[in-house]
Amino acid sequence: MISVKNLTYTYMKKTPFEKVALQNVSLDIKEGEFLAIAGHTGSGKSTLIQIIAGLIDVEKDIVKIDGESVKNKSARRKIGIVFQYPEHQLFEETVEKDIAFGPRNFGLSENEISARVEEAMKLTELDLSLKTASPFELSGGQRRRVAIAGILALKPKYLILDEPTAGLDPKTRQNLLDEIKKLHKSGVTIILVSHYMEDIARLAERVVVLTDGEIAFDGTPRKLFTKNEILERAGLELPAATRIIQKLFRAGFNVNTEILTIDEAELEIVGSRE
Repeated sequence: MISVKNLTYTYMKKTPFEKVALQNVSLDIKEGEFLAIAGHTGSGKSTLIQIIAGLIDVEKDIVKIDGESVKNKSARRKIGIVFQYPEHQLFEETVEKDIAFGPRNFGLSENEISARVEEAMKLTELDLSLKTASPFELSGGQRRRVAIAGILALKPKYLILDEPTAGLDPKTRQNLLDEIKKLHKSGVTIILVSHYMEDIARLAERVVVLTDGEIAFDGTPRKLFTKNEILERAGLELPAATRIIQKLFRAGFNVNTEILTIDEAELEIVGSRE
């Protein structure tokens, strides 16, 4: 479990540019969960995930990974983080070398590294024939999968994904979401940072909304999308399917107003015709 207790973080303390990024945030993330973190720009999302990943230093007992302080290297190794546009961080001459970079730095044997590379490529549905290809010759979606595979090769117990579908075309975006869903089913705890409400509605079991550095909501996506006041305050929109269904309901159609996703809307429409 990831435990965050009474976290307050201020940038540039005791200067004219002092800014409180997080205020008294407490959060437990259970092993095996699929948690989404949502909020407008400046809400504190990025600061929170960087602190959880041990990239920003805080007091010893504020963040713990399975009971161990995130300050300890053994705790940090349990967390993988994929930043927005991770393909910009690719630098090796082949896909295999890029994915192997992290495990090699861990001092693993060449046999173990090779096994991890292949396993990570399979998890991200990258054809093994791409091992010798230059990552810079791949499509945007493939490059992103290579970057994610490089994190998965480290075998993190907890995986943080920061806006993983940003900039992707609809088909590539859907393929990546399907792969993230499979990762979760394989046992990886997922922390998804996103402002795409459709992604959150489709994938997350629980969503935390940050507003001005504080937790404004913590619960299921279905419950969140009944809280218009919180959504407005956080600068978030309902999923497209929910907006359409609500308009149909207001127009007098007999529809299920609890629908969240396009898939659910399709089932509702097909069912109403039968």
